Amino acid sequence: MAETTPALPAELQRILAEAGVTGTPEDVPEDVDACARAWAHSPYLRSLMRREDEVLLRYLAEGPEPLMETALALLAAPDADGAAMREAKRIAAIAIALADISGRWPLEKVTAALSDLADRAIDRAIRIAVDERIPGAEPDGFTAIALGKLGSRELNYSSDVDLILLYDRDRLVVREGDDPDNTAVRIARRMVELMQTRDSGGYVFRVDLRLRPASEVTPIAMPIRGAETYYQSEALAWERAAFIRARAVGGDVKMGDDFLAAIEPFVWRRSLDYTAVRDIQDMSLMIRDHYDERQEVGPGYCLKRGRGGIREVEFFAQIHQLIFGGRDWTLRQPATLDALAALVAAERIKPDEAETLANAYRALRTAEHRLQMLEDAQTHQIPTRAPERKDLAALAGYRDWAAMEREIKRHATAVGRIYDALIAEAEVDRLPRQPAQLKAALKKAGIGPHADLADLIARWRDRSYRALRSDAAQRELESALPGLVKAFAEAGTGREALLRFDDFLGALPSSIQFFALIEANPRVALLLARVLELAPVLAGKLARRPEIVDIMLSNEAFAPLPCTEDLTDMLRARLRRHDALELKLDEVRRFVAERRFQLGVQIIEGGADPIRVGRDHAKLADAAIAVLADAVQAEFAETHGRVSGGRLLVLGFGRYGGAILTEKSDLDLVFLFSGHHEAMSDGAKALPATTWFNRLGQRLTGALTVSTAAGPLFEVDTRLRPSGQQGLLAVNIDTFARYQLEEAWSWEHMALTRARVVYGVEEDREAVSAGIAAALMKPRDPERFKAEVLEMRGDMVKAHRDGGLWDVKHAPGGLIDLEFMVHFLQLSRREGFDPDLGAATAHFVKAGALPEDVLGAHDLMTRLLVVLRLIEGEDPPKQPVAAKAMMAAATGLADFDALKAALEEAKRAVLAAWEAVFAVKRKAR
Repeated sequence: MAETTPALPAELQRILAEAGVTGTPEDVPEDVDACARAWAHSPYLRSLMRREDEVLLRYLAEGPEPLMETALALLAAPDADGAAMREAKRIAAIAIALADISGRWPLEKVTAALSDLADRAIDRAIRIAVDERIPGAEPDGFTAIALGKLGSRELNYSSDVDLILLYDRDRLVVREGDDPDNTAVRIARRMVELMQTRDSGGYVFRVDLRLRPASEVTPIAMPIRGAETYYQSEALAWERAAFIRARAVGGDVKMGDDFLAAIEPFVWRRSLDYTAVRDIQDMSLMIRDHYDERQEVGPGYCLKRGRGGIREVEFFAQIHQLIFGGRDWTLRQPATLDALAALVAAERIKPDEAETLANAYRALRTAEHRLQMLEDAQTHQIPTRAPERKDLAALAGYRDWAAMEREIKRHATAVGRIYDALIAEAEVDRLPRQPAQLKAALKKAGIGPHADLADLIARWRDRSYRALRSDAAQRELESALPGLVKAFAEAGTGREALLRFDDFLGALPSSIQFFALIEANPRVALLLARVLELAPVLAGKLARRPEIVDIMLSNEAFAPLPCTEDLTDMLRARLRRHDALELKLDEVRRFVAERRFQLGVQIIEGGADPIRVGRDHAKLADAAIAVLADAVQAEFAETHGRVSGGRLLVLGFGRYGGAILTEKSDLDLVFLFSGHHEAMSDGAKALPATTWFNRLGQRLTGALTVSTAAGPLFEVDTRLRPSGQQGLLAVNIDTFARYQLEEAWSWEHMALTRARVVYGVEEDREAVSAGIAAALMKPRDPERFKAEVLEMRGDMVKAHRDGGLWDVKHAPGGLIDLEFMVHFLQLSRREGFDPDLGAATAHFVKAGALPEDVLGAHDLMTRLLVVLRLIEGEDPPKQPVAAKAMMAAATGLADFDALKAALEEAKRAVLAAWEAVFAVKRKAR
C-alpha cells in the first residue's frame, strides 16, 4: 500500500460498486488503491478511466494481462485501422498504468509491455500504409529500426518511439510507373500519420525520426544500401552508442535484422576505441552543462538528463559496453539493467556499483513514469509548481513531496558519484612549447636524455607525420604527452627506445585512437614505454598494428593461455563469422598476433616463466594449424572432392616437435596422409591421393606463411620430409614409415626423436607413432653412430659462427650440443624417447647417463633463448640496465652478473658431459 491513500471520489465509488468492490480506503486492495491515486492525482488517467470505465472494470475483475492480450489482438487484426490502433492504446494505457502504480508489475515488465504495444502498432501502421497504396501487398523491402528505449524494450509510459525507416529499392513493392524512393517516403509519411494523429480517441505513439543520418536534409525513409555505407564508414561515436539498443520492429523485419548484422562491426569493434568513449563522455558533460540549472534534485530537476539521472546510468553501461563488447559477446545487452548484470558477470564493473546503479535506475524510471502519467506528457522534469509536485508524490505513493525528493536525491547522488569517477579527466598541466622550458620540464620529470625527447616532441608538434596533421590528432597528442613522459621516466626509457617510438608514430596511419587509449589507461603508457625499451620485436608489432595492445587490457592478459583444445575452439568460433578463406586467414593472424604479443609482454613484466611462454607459443601454433588445415581442406574439397580413407596428418619437428617455441621460431613440418596413394578423390576435378595431398600441403603451407592484410603468421620449413627437398611434400603413412626404417640417414633419425603429430585423427596418430617407434628402436653400431654424430656436429660448427657466451644455441656448451648428446643416448641406448628435450634430458639424468647439472643447464639456456629472441638486437652486455634486469628476473636470478655466472657454469656443465659421453673434448669458445 502507498504511504497515503486518497479518499475515493463518489464517481469512482460508483464505478467500483458496479464491479462489486466495496470498502474503505484503509482496507481496499492494492488495485483499488492504485485506481484511487490515479483518479485523484492524474488528470490524464482520470479522463481515460471515465471514458473507458468498462476497461477499468475488466482490470479490477481480471487484472492487466487479459487487457494487454486484447490490445495486442486489436493491433494484429487484419482489418485494424487507425481507430482500432488508438483503442488498443487506450486499453493498454489503463492496464499498464494501474499495474505499475499498484506494484503488480515490476519496472521491467511495465517497459516491456509498453514496448510490445509499440512494436505491434508500428508494424500495423506500416502494413496499413503499404496496403493503402497496393491492396494486398506485404511490406517487403520496408523496415523500421527502433533505437533508444524502444530498441532495448524499455519504453517510457509517455515516450516517443525513435525510429529509422529503411527501404530496399529492388524489393519494395510499387505501383506501375511509381518511383521506389517516392513510394518509400509516402509509406513513411502515412505510417507516421497513423501513429501520431490525435483525435477524440487520443493517439497511438509520437514518432521521432531525427536519429537517421543528416536528418535535417535527408528524406524520412532512407535507402538501405546508403545506410549501410554511412554506418560502416562515416557515422559518429554517438551513433555507435545508439545502435547498442537497436531492433527491427516492423515491416520487413528480416531485412532489418540483416541490416543490423551488416553494421555490427561498426557498433562492436574488436579494438578498444577510446575516441568513441571520450565522445560519449564529452556528450555527457555537454548535457550536464545544458541542464546546469537543474542539476540539483528539486523543482525543475530533470530525471533523465540531470546530474545522477537516468541518462548517466545508461551512459555508464554503454561506455563499458563499447570498450569491451567488441571482444565479449555477453556484454551486448540492449537493456540497461541486463547490461549492468552482464558487466558484473564479466568482472568489468564492481558488483556494489552495479547494484547501486540498478536500484537507482528502477527508482528514477518509476518516478519518471509517475511524472508522465500526470498529463500524458513526454516530460522528465520535476514540476516547478507546488500543487503538481504534491500530485506527483501522491501518485507515486509518498506521504508528501519532501519524502519523494529525499528518495530521488539519495539515488541521484549515488549515481552522480559513480559516474563522476568514470568521466573524470585528470587535471594535468600541458607540456610547455618553448624549447628551453620543455627541456626543463622533461629534466624535472626524470626523462633522459631530455634534449632528444624535446626535439622529438617538437617534431610531433610540427605535424611532420601523417598521423599528427589534423587538429584532433594534435589535441590528443597534447592530452597524452604528460602521461607518456611520466611513463618514459618511470621505465627509464633510453634514446634508442625514444627513436623507436618516433618511428612508431611515423608509421601510424592515424594516431587519435592510440593517444586516446594511452591517456585513458596509464598502465598502457607504461607498458608501451617498457616494450619500446626492452623488446624491439614487440615494438615492431605495435607499429604495424597499434590496436594489438588492447589484449593487455583484458582480464586474462597475464594468465597462461588455455589448453590447445580451448584455443582451437576459440579460433573456430571466430572463424565461423567468415565464409571466405582469405578472411579466415586474416582472423587467425589477428588472433595469434594478439596472443604472441600478450606472451611477450608477460615476460617483460616479469610474471611468466619463459619455458611456459614457449609452450604457450607452441599451443598457438597447434591451434592455428588445426583450424587452417580444416579450412584449407574444406575449400580444396569444393573443387576436388575428398579422398575416401585419406586423411591429412601434420608432424612437427625440432623445437616445435618439442612444444617449446620462441617469438622467432620457424615451424619444421612434415605432411603425411592415410590411405592408399593411388586412391582417387570424388570431386568434379578428381585427383589421385598423392597429388591431392601434395597440393593440399602446398595450400596449407601458403595459408601458414603468406603475409595478408593482417600481417604474417609463421615461417615454415618442410626440408625434414623423406628425401628432403627432392622428395614429395606429402607421402602416405606407410611410405613414411618404410623410408624411416629402411632409407633414412642417422641425422634424420636424430630429427625424428623430436617428431610430434600436431594434426590428425587418433587412429592415424597411432599408426605414425608406431612407425616412428620402429625406426627409432632400430639397432645400430654405437661406435659408428658416435663417429657420425661427431662428424655432423663438426659440420654444423663450421657452418655457424661462434656467437660467444650469449649464444645459447650454437656456441660450445649450448643447446645444440645438449641435443646431440641426448639424441645419441636415445638412439644408441634405444630409450628415453620424448620430443621434449627437457624431459628426455631428465630421463638420462635419472638413468645416470648425464650429470644432474645438465638438466639445470637445459632449463637456464632454454629460458634465456626465449627471452633473447624477444629482445633481439645488441648483445646482452650492451643492453639497457632495465633489459639486463628483465633477463635476470626471467631466468630466476638475482641480477645480470649472477645470470652471466650461471650461464658460464651451465655451458661448462654441458661441455663436461660432452667429454664424458663421447670421450672427446668439445672445444670451448
